[in-house]
Amino acid sequence: MLKKVTTSNRAGRGGSYAIIASKYNALYVDAMLRAAKSEIRRAGGKVQIVRVPGAYEIPVVTARLARLSAADGRFSAIICLGVILRGATTHAQHIGEAVSNALSQIQIQHEVPVIHEVLLLESHQQARERCLDKDHNRGREAAQTALEMARVMRSLRP
Repeated sequence: MLKKVTTSNRAGRGGSYAIIASKYNALYVDAMLRAAKSEIRRAGGKVQIVRVPGAYEIPVVTARLARLSAADGRFSAIICLGVILRGATTHAQHIGEAVSNALSQIQIQHEVPVIHEVLLLESHQQARERCLDKDHNRGREAAQTALEMARVMRSLRP
């Protein structure tokens, strides 16, 4: 059962956030992007959007932005959005694992929160439920996580 995503009271938190979004499976990714952008802006944050061809290209852009952010603090967090749908081969699994491993390493190496919403899904039905349904939109959930992680990281400053 999917957890309902509720809009939380995060107004006035501000900060600057990067959203890296895949162009592949645009119907689903664009819906997550709209929801994430709306949630960040509602909280008083600024958003820079970078579009990449597919999910596999997300980590290299994330690494670049994380490195820049570690140096100058330009982004409070980086949100990664993509949808990978399983097919008849194991290709989707390989892409999903590579992206997950890379994003995990990037956030640890640069100490910049990287919010992973590159979804590996079984079907278009699962994608519709997680991306197009306003009550379960993973883009909104990703933005809420980014806002919370930005707060946590600010609290840990010396």
